[in-house]
Amino acid sequence: MATFLYKLGRSAFRRRRLVALLWVALLALAGVGAATAPAATSSSFSIPGTEAQRAFDLLEQRFPGGSADGATARVVFKAPAGQSMKDPANKAKVEKTVAALKSGSEQIAQVTDPYTAQAISRDGSTAYVSVAYKVNAMELTDASRDALKETGRAAQGQGLTVEIGGDALQSMPETGAGEIVGVIIAGIVLVITFGSLVAAGLPLLTAIIGVGIGVSAITALASVLDLGSTTSTLAMMIGLAVGIDYALFIVSRYRAELAEGREKEEAAGRAAGTAGSAVVFAGLTVVIALVGLAVVNIPMLTKMGFAAAGTVVIAVLIALTLIPALLGFAGDKVVGRKQRKAAGENAGAPNADPKKDKPNAGTRWARFVIRRPLMVLLVGVLGLGAIAVPAASLEMGLPDDGVKPTSATERRAYDLLSDGFGPGFNGPLLVVVDGDRSAADKTVSTIKGLEGWAAVTPPTPNKAGDTAMITVIPKDRPSSVATENLVHDIRGATGDDVLVTGATAMNIDFSQKMNDALLPYLALVVGLAFLLLMVVFRSVLVPLKAALGFLLSVVAALGAVVAVFQWGWLGSLFGVEQTGPIMSMMPIFMVGVVFGLAMDYEVFLVTRMREAYVHGARPGEAIVTGFRHGARVVTAAAVIMIAVFSGFIGSSEQMVKMIGFGLAVAVLFDAFVVRMAIVPAVLALLGHKAWWLPKWLGRVLPNVDVEGEGLAAHDARGDGRGTGRDEDRELVSL
Repeated sequence: MATFLYKLGRSAFRRRRLVALLWVALLALAGVGAATAPAATSSSFSIPGTEAQRAFDLLEQRFPGGSADGATARVVFKAPAGQSMKDPANKAKVEKTVAALKSGSEQIAQVTDPYTAQAISRDGSTAYVSVAYKVNAMELTDASRDALKETGRAAQGQGLTVEIGGDALQSMPETGAGEIVGVIIAGIVLVITFGSLVAAGLPLLTAIIGVGIGVSAITALASVLDLGSTTSTLAMMIGLAVGIDYALFIVSRYRAELAEGREKEEAAGRAAGTAGSAVVFAGLTVVIALVGLAVVNIPMLTKMGFAAAGTVVIAVLIALTLIPALLGFAGDKVVGRKQRKAAGENAGAPNADPKKDKPNAGTRWARFVIRRPLMVLLVGVLGLGAIAVPAASLEMGLPDDGVKPTSATERRAYDLLSDGFGPGFNGPLLVVVDGDRSAADKTVSTIKGLEGWAAVTPPTPNKAGDTAMITVIPKDRPSSVATENLVHDIRGATGDDVLVTGATAMNIDFSQKMNDALLPYLALVVGLAFLLLMVVFRSVLVPLKAALGFLLSVVAALGAVVAVFQWGWLGSLFGVEQTGPIMSMMPIFMVGVVFGLAMDYEVFLVTRMREAYVHGARPGEAIVTGFRHGARVVTAAAVIMIAVFSGFIGSSEQMVKMIGFGLAVAVLFDAFVVRMAIVPAVLALLGHKAWWLPKWLGRVLPNVDVEGEGLAAHDARGDGRGTGRDEDRELVSL
């Protein structure tokens, strides 16, 4: 592989105008496709195989036109002190609001008058208007949401306290500011790392091109492949992350090859052949993690995973072709002014004694770890282990409006309903009875014999009389354990012809499905990556150490998330106003995203160690070599990712805040504790055994030559420091 990528890199360097033109044309083609393609629809959220989904499907069949999974909203009214919502003046204002809501959007299916639906609290202080839509929350237009908000504002100005809750206001959070801050910080880190604006700009430019092509392609194909409007979210996040990382690795190796005295074209070829090999296998691990999301069997996640995987493939191809081409255009400017000056002073002495070189921070740290490997290992493992302890108390669910900031109207509506009707009113359960009226009445009696309910409505049959709906109001809030127990109790006490659904039950089923899929997903991703890394490193213990280290960092990150968002430790520091369950997709999401980034750092750092070991260095020397060349780059890549993810912590959305925090601390733990401390400590303790591979397994595994042994022939023909007359002519012709 190294030889093939070496030739590819040199070819891209020589034909840089053609390569750059092809990528620009591809970007333009994707952009035109995205601009002319039909607008992406928002696919309905479904969870195949769950009881809540079966109930929704049954309602669609037996109650046609009922929009069982349609978006809902509640406009909550609170009368001024000393007044009642039954007062004529207040009643007139509410009825005016009901009329405005009915005419506000064509997507509205039904608006319920609180005075006919008995939606007034016992003390008369609170009332609410229920709004049902024909489409789900993800398909609501901005015009429908704006009409809902405007109606609420108009009523607010008439003396009543009016707040709006429900999933109708749900929208994709704006993340542009966080991404811009992340890119700015990435640029600063790259300038500090390379000491050259040109070298710093290349990873940013190519990452943006890759993300542009990937996201535009997703947009262009959205209508054909039924991709929802949220599909590109993960692709953008991952594409930006790995795009910067992969380009950073190639540019760093190119500069190192130039420092060895090689000509530019040769340096580009060797960068593609060595660091490029690491990029290919790092990219494969990310693709495995993202495609593996299909194991969860949730269509939306599967599509997001495949789309993001496609963007990663584009990032790898750009790193292997466009980066060498742009390096050809950059010339000497890819090296900082100080380095260019030093190179001019040392011209003609490429074989200077490396011992004269001042050891960098990576070298000094590696030597420290080698001297005290057991101490570093114990401190790292025990430290992460202590942080991981709260993960044992992990409670998964989907946060409701009760965890939103008090400045949000959804949170204030949630609190008004809780005060006026009880906390369970924010999460009603919908019980669907597949039977006649007698079966429905029997179900009502059964539910009333259970604990945890506050109200049970009479059955509402369909026209055919073979199906009925029953609404059950829990005593506790939607995300509580008591409400979850009530759902399980209803399901356990009734037969197969009784199904429990609704937003609360759907969230419970979603959490259970994610929980059930976690171990199979981990086994698939870690198992396939273990085999892949075994091929890369031709070792059994190195991939095993990589996988175990990753699991340790992810569990520690989950422990930190639980401590902050579930227990409330340091909650005020991160803007957590209300603790609650951890988002149910958080563990799998963290595994998928962080595993890919962790393996990036592992492959790039340890591949350089493996390269040195194969070329004759002792185990300790190989570790130092890997850190001398790779520590600075891995540190820069990790700092960039931490900055990008930390930008989301400032979001007002609890779920976005949680994702940003979880990913940031996971990268922090994995890059700086596992890869930079535990990995070299374990390798130092293992010595030669770290690279042990059974002979029979060595014969079975393919030799992909990630270390670049096949490039040794070029050294034998003159150390690759010249390009040859024919190649010089090609360069001149370009």
